[in-house]
Amino acid sequence: MNISIGTPPFPVVAIADTGSDIIWTQCKPCADCYKQDAPLFDPNSSATYRTAPCQSKPCVSLAHDGSFCSPKGDVCQYQVRYGDGSHTSGDVAVDTLTLGLTNAAAGYVAFPNIVIGCGHDSSGTFSPKASGIIGLGGGPGSLITQMGPSIGGKFSYCMVPYFEAPEHTSSTMNFGQNAVVSGNGVVVPTFYMLQLDSVSVGSTNIPFKSASLGGSGNIVIDSGTTLTLVPTDFLAQMSAAFESQVNGTKATDPQGLLSPCYVADSTLKYVPPVTAHFKGGDVALRPYNVLVPMSDTVVCLAFYGLDEISIYGNIAQQNFLVGYDLLKQTVSFKPTDCTKN
Repeated sequence: MNISIGTPPFPVVAIADTGSDIIWTQCKPCADCYKQDAPLFDPNSSATYRTAPCQSKPCVSLAHDGSFCSPKGDVCQYQVRYGDGSHTSGDVAVDTLTLGLTNAAAGYVAFPNIVIGCGHDSSGTFSPKASGIIGLGGGPGSLITQMGPSIGGKFSYCMVPYFEAPEHTSSTMNFGQNAVVSGNGVVVPTFYMLQLDSVSVGSTNIPFKSASLGGSGNIVIDSGTTLTLVPTDFLAQMSAAFESQVNGTKATDPQGLLSPCYVADSTLKYVPPVTAHFKGGDVALRPYNVLVPMSDTVVCLAFYGLDEISIYGNIAQQNFLVGYDLLKQTVSFKPTDCTKN
């Protein structure tokens, strides 16, 4: 996601993540940072940047995300560890955040006094193409919450298929009334934590049972997780159903991560339809939502076994307009050609 931080605006490309809240970017001086392609943000170059004192409102707003007082007791700091073991820590700060617009003569809109994390120690599986993370969750520190009444708690995104979209095609994100998902084909499960009742693979329906996440859901929808993570026993049943119906030549994942896998050529003649049956409606997945290329010649089922938590990943969300309404507490899906929106 393209944003800018500071005055004058400093461009930042960061991961849009519905599975977390805090907004952070790597900052100078960076004592122990992962290598990123873009220049680091320099707080000293921004006229509107200021660190947050301990016990200040910005510091308290990130308490759930892991804010604490520095050893010297003068600056609020944050520390976040993600599910894959990646982590980031640094100063809690306030600055102006600017978003570019695609359909307005002004070209951009600025939000002053946005609480951010200025990272000085970050490592893990972060891509060098990204300088941090834009938290889009429902907590007080997320971009959505901080944008406030101006967007009415609404945002949506439409992710183009990774491997099938024309080169240089961008995915889009909408806020406010432009983010309302309506019309034919809309399915509305519950908010952020979806209730997945079962998954159909061709003629086989597999009940989905996962540890309750609290509230009314059993699987998290997360734009920042690639694969869909499901319990290992469910994955075994799904894989068996898939293998019994697919018409293709079996292969081995060259990365040793996923199974079953198939040769991605003309011998792959039939992929069984896969449908996610949510409480609130059914979401029919396309082959590129179900199979992920692991090399130039091998595709594998884009589901991974994990018993601790279930996550509906972003491969399954490609070419869907996915809308979030924090006020109604709903997530909506609409099949869409995201290369044209």
